[in-house]
Amino acid sequence: MRLTLTQRLSLVFAVLLLVCCGTSAWMQVRSNQMHELEVVQGLSRDLAQHIARDTVLMDTQGLMPGAVRNLFSQLMLVNPSVEVYLLDTEGKIVGSAAPEGRIRRERVDLAPIQRLLKGDALPILGDDPRSVEGRKVFSAAPLKVNGKPAGYLYVVLLSEEHDRFAERGATSAALNTALWSIGLVALLCLIAGLTAFALITRPLRRLTENVSRFDIDGVPQAPPASVPVEKAASHDEIAVLDAAFRQMQARLSEQWRSLTRQDQERRELVANISHDLRTPLASLHGYLETLSLKDATLSPADRRRYLGIALDQSRKVGGLAQSLLELVRLEHGFVQPVLERFSLTDLVQDIFQKFELTAEARQVELKATFAPNVAAACADLGLIERVLTNLFDNALRHTPQGGEIELSLRPQGAFIEVTVSDTGPGIAADLREGLFLRPFNIGGARRDGGLGLRIVHRILQLHGRDIQLIDVPGRGATFRFSLPVDQQTAEQWAVRSMNVNSLGK
Repeated sequence: MRLTLTQRLSLVFAVLLLVCCGTSAWMQVRSNQMHELEVVQGLSRDLAQHIARDTVLMDTQGLMPGAVRNLFSQLMLVNPSVEVYLLDTEGKIVGSAAPEGRIRRERVDLAPIQRLLKGDALPILGDDPRSVEGRKVFSAAPLKVNGKPAGYLYVVLLSEEHDRFAERGATSAALNTALWSIGLVALLCLIAGLTAFALITRPLRRLTENVSRFDIDGVPQAPPASVPVEKAASHDEIAVLDAAFRQMQARLSEQWRSLTRQDQERRELVANISHDLRTPLASLHGYLETLSLKDATLSPADRRRYLGIALDQSRKVGGLAQSLLELVRLEHGFVQPVLERFSLTDLVQDIFQKFELTAEARQVELKATFAPNVAAACADLGLIERVLTNLFDNALRHTPQGGEIELSLRPQGAFIEVTVSDTGPGIAADLREGLFLRPFNIGGARRDGGLGLRIVHRILQLHGRDIQLIDVPGRGATFRFSLPVDQQTAEQWAVRSMNVNSLGK
């Protein structure tokens, strides 16, 4: 039969309580008996001495049988709870008033008699002549004839008559009362103990139910809101265990949602990259096939135009492949920032020179706004250059002719705030959720399959920073991030980023 923990604890408690109550009852009865024996022997300790002093039981001829029997019979009639015996110097019974055949011992051990005569602590039990193995309290006195030891007067203080009377009534009633009292106390203790076990194990039962409902093979569910544990209960192991399980369940649920979201994002990314690759590859294949089939009939101008288009599509495919490889390296920890101090104003000038011709061809103005005394930034120069390059490339793609792209630098405490904005159509509200994590379209044109902004987001994450899309009146898409200006701050944010990423994995 399978029992719950509460049932097993209750059963063990009941058994232990029964054993303790039984032991307590036995010790109580035993203690009362020993106390009674001590009182009886203490009160009658000198009885044998008085009898021996006031009565002549022996003469020079030895035992006086008639005097002994008469005296013993009179004493036992006056006090039926005593039995009187006469012993020789070896402990042999030489006289008594016992009926024929009632004496079961021929000899009484003298060691207890010697202990009584020396005054040892009571009670002292001696041999019962009317029992083979029984022992009772007694009184004893030495007998002398002409100054020489002649034997002992041995008085058993609790006779057979006393035992029969005690067994018949008084002892039984007292024992029943004691047993009923102990039983009632045991019952009350059992009820109190079972109630206490039910209250103590209630949190454990609740935790067991929560664990049993947890499906390890299913989708982890977020735990229901629980009552906060008070500080006084912070040392309750079951409460601590329940809180730890709820935290684990919440963490698993959060990780499951994160993995599901990441898997969906990867699926979308793969689908969009496949679409982005399919278009230039199909165009590249078509123009190369045309060149192969119609090479003899094409004019030099057509041949150059077809080759130019094929090269342009090939560059698009190469750019996508390079961006995808770069994103993989960033997301799998193959790239770690090397922190160094550099001038952001110089870097911005380099970026402007890189896009100057493209901007002129598209009739887009590049504008830089620097606050006075912009300090040097502390970051990875190559990675930050890649961030600005991606942001400018996206801005150029979606800024119409006559538009403007502006980059501004402004000190912000221990950081430098970098803002890149354009005058394009901006990004709709429904596309902003997960903007840096999934591909998106703006007016039917895809921004690098979403890889450009995803790479920007990941690079800034490695620096412990974040990028935001903000709303600025009169502007299109405006991105803002910040970079630390001193080595210590940069290292602290980078270490924090590593810890967060390790926990997320």
